[in-house]
Amino acid sequence: MTRFQVKHRVVSAAVVAVALGAACTRRIVSASGGTIERPMPAVSRNASDRTVRVGLSTSASGTASLSSSGDWQLYAAGADRLVARVPAGEVWRIERSGARMRGVGPEGIASAWQSGGIVARSASSALVAVNGKRYRGELLFVQSDSGITIVNRVRMDDYLRGVVPLEIGTKDLRDSSAVQAQAVTARSYAYVHAGGSPSRPYDVSASVSDQIYGGADVETSVSNAAVSATRDLVLQYDGRVVNAPYHSTCGGSTAAADEIWRTNGEPYLQRVSDQIPGTDRYYCDIAPRFRWTRTLDGETLRAALVRYLATYTATPGGYPGTPRDVQIDTRTASGRVGTLKIATDRGNYVLRGNDVRYVLRAPAGEILNSTSFNVQVTTGGNGAITQLVLRGTGYGHGVGMCQWGAIGRARAGQDFRTILRTYYPGTSVGPIE
Repeated sequence: MTRFQVKHRVVSAAVVAVALGAACTRRIVSASGGTIERPMPAVSRNASDRTVRVGLSTSASGTASLSSSGDWQLYAAGADRLVARVPAGEVWRIERSGARMRGVGPEGIASAWQSGGIVARSASSALVAVNGKRYRGELLFVQSDSGITIVNRVRMDDYLRGVVPLEIGTKDLRDSSAVQAQAVTARSYAYVHAGGSPSRPYDVSASVSDQIYGGADVETSVSNAAVSATRDLVLQYDGRVVNAPYHSTCGGSTAAADEIWRTNGEPYLQRVSDQIPGTDRYYCDIAPRFRWTRTLDGETLRAALVRYLATYTATPGGYPGTPRDVQIDTRTASGRVGTLKIATDRGNYVLRGNDVRYVLRAPAGEILNSTSFNVQVTTGGNGAITQLVLRGTGYGHGVGMCQWGAIGRARAGQDFRTILRTYYPGTSVGPIE
């Protein structure tokens, strides 16, 4: 190597070091970087502009990756202090150590540790993605017992864009009024739950325990149009916004709330027939699970009872025994199973309402489609059940709006207000006064 080559390498290394140092300076903001005005709207009585906190997931590994096609920024949660600027295309991760978190980028770039959590926000029109999924609004990372809890703080109607297409599924323009009805029910549900429990940092989860939410990547033109067309509208009864449950397929009739759950019920959650007037057909009979059959062999049934029964009824000794008979004890007004008796060689057990679905599971753990079914039992020479066949109708708990029924009604020419008034008797649709 010549002296010129050695000198050239030293100069080049120095230039790289200076450039890297300058880049770090631009990206990392000191504690004196100041505060900024929050871009998220304040709590509003306007349902469409209210902020919803959506619990996306908890990272057990204690890390989460962030990226965007545009520039974005990290802030200290609570204090709202800018701590890092990140250019487009760069992948960072949020990592936790004890009660503190920080952002870590490539080449060892890292923000200062923060004790109150970290917020990621776009600094451009591009959306920030967490673990590969893009979300509108901002992303909050807070400490949890098992790692980092990720929360999407987002404007209500932007949240609905990621809910409606997953909850009702259809992209068919013929179904627009059903999709609009779904937008109103989902907005009402989220509005009632906004403000949430102080014991957790989010109002609703992104799963079936609340409403399925997939962020910006699941949006469709039909569902976005439905959200816009119903802006500000919620379902109300006696002057208050109501929790508006819904389900996939009622199977011919919806159920009153007290048929399914341990509740006193609500006047707007009553049994509603889905039969098409003047015919022997139903609006929801186009659903793929309008009719269904589930078959459990004796061992699969026994395993399900061992695993799930104790959660819903007392099983002395912890082992329910070998099943010998299954009988429907009572039915509800809508024809669903009210109570189910299961007899084993160790005793008799009674399951009520929706609990039945969580006990009579398929081998892979899928719950029973509905509580509207008949039973057929086959026993062996020793009296034990060798096969249980359940033939039923409908999919879901059956309370409130039947989504496939709403689609059938939309195709029959009903508008979203008519659909909602039908499935939620006595309610009105309008903005919050």
